[in-house]
Amino acid sequence: MSDSRPPFPPFTRDTAIQKVRAAEDGWNTRNPERVSLAYTQDSRWRNRNEFFHGRLAIVEFLTRKWQKEQEYRLIKELWEFTENRIAVRFAYEWHDVAGAWFRSYGNENWEFDGAGLMQTRHASINDLAIQPTDRLFHWPLGARPQDHAGLSELGL
Repeated sequence: MSDSRPPFPPFTRDTAIQKVRAAEDGWNTRNPERVSLAYTQDSRWRNRNEFFHGRLAIVEFLTRKWQKEQEYRLIKELWEFTENRIAVRFAYEWHDVAGAWFRSYGNENWEFDGAGLMQTRHASINDLAIQPTDRLFHWPLGARPQDHAGLSELGL
């Protein structure tokens, strides 16, 4: 895979939405190595209370994350954008090893290099325990179907 990821900055509303959906689809694979390729070699992250940088650290983090957060399903939505930055809001559902379900809500701020790779990611996330009957994300594991409602349509 090349070291570039279209669409490239400067973003338009349409290309920012494409970038957000591509990120969502990538994360829904739950494949840490594949996901890490969307980031620069020296990408800097803040995720909750963890600070790290580089693709190896991203792979290690995502491996731990998806061991804990099972049956992970994510929806991202564009909040705002500028030339090389995108702000998103997101929600994802998952259960822990004991079978307790959660919906995690958050916001991310992204900054991209000229090759369309994310060089900075800041994520703030809160977890809400939910009952299995409160789940809203029921598609088969993997990418969210194109006809599945987004966050705004779900009232989230």
